[in-house]
Amino acid sequence: MKMNKVLSIASVVLVSGSLLAACGSTSGSQASGDVSVVGSTSLQPLVEQAAKDYQKDNSGVNISVQGGGSGTGLSQVQTKSVSIGNSDVFAENQSGIDASKLTDNKVAVVGMAPVVNKGVGVKNISLENLKKIFTGKITNWKELGGKNQKIDVINRVKGSGTRATFESNVLKGASAIQTQEQDSNGAVKKIVSTTPGAISYLAFSFIDSSLQPLSIDNVAPTDKNVETNAWKIWSYEHMYTPKKADKNATKFIKYVESGKVQKTLVNKLGYISISDMKVTKDSNNKIVK
Repeated sequence: MKMNKVLSIASVVLVSGSLLAACGSTSGSQASGDVSVVGSTSLQPLVEQAAKDYQKDNSGVNISVQGGGSGTGLSQVQTKSVSIGNSDVFAENQSGIDASKLTDNKVAVVGMAPVVNKGVGVKNISLENLKKIFTGKITNWKELGGKNQKIDVINRVKGSGTRATFESNVLKGASAIQTQEQDSNGAVKKIVSTTPGAISYLAFSFIDSSLQPLSIDNVAPTDKNVETNAWKIWSYEHMYTPKKADKNATKFIKYVESGKVQKTLVNKLGYISISDMKVTKDSNNKIVK
């Protein structure tokens, strides 16, 4: 009898343990942990909204998203200070970054356009004259058929991926004039929209009715023109991770790359899905159709 009682108790313990293990495995099937994302302010709106949506189904994951610019994102992910470094530029093109130690995840394409205060009276500009503005050779809008008004150039800080993309396609090696610099697309948008005579450049996702985007050589800054490279000022949006990435960071990036995000949120927020591009671009800015 005693032996039977011992066996019965042992059986209860084993069954209870199995139930607990089963319960534990069920609760553990949902992702949990922290994911830190830093970098490009052009990509920030997409990643912030994707993070909110992702966390609804993965409440155990805490995703923090901050700006700071592409240079900051790349330097911090290289030192593993963050899980993901967002960038508008290839890691190969950023000084001090060893691209071989990072994994490149291209999650979208962003077009960028010159934008002006709505009062300047100019809607189209030649590429050569745009270059002359940013190198200080044209200083008044009347020289371009606009108002008799001083041109107030607003630039992005060095290390900005948006600046790097704009300068590589517009200045082509020439040096920009020394002028006011801002560290985010949001700050640029606010200043240009409220400063008479102001000009800068922004990611498409930040351009709205408070600003006047400029066509270049009569080519409009539209998604369709970016897709064929008719509009040449664009870049990939990269989410870089260390080679040995955090599993939660990898899962989140896979979510951003999924059809659920690419076919809805990407276009809704002013980005272009990778799958819609008719051309590709490498780190040397070489276009392949």
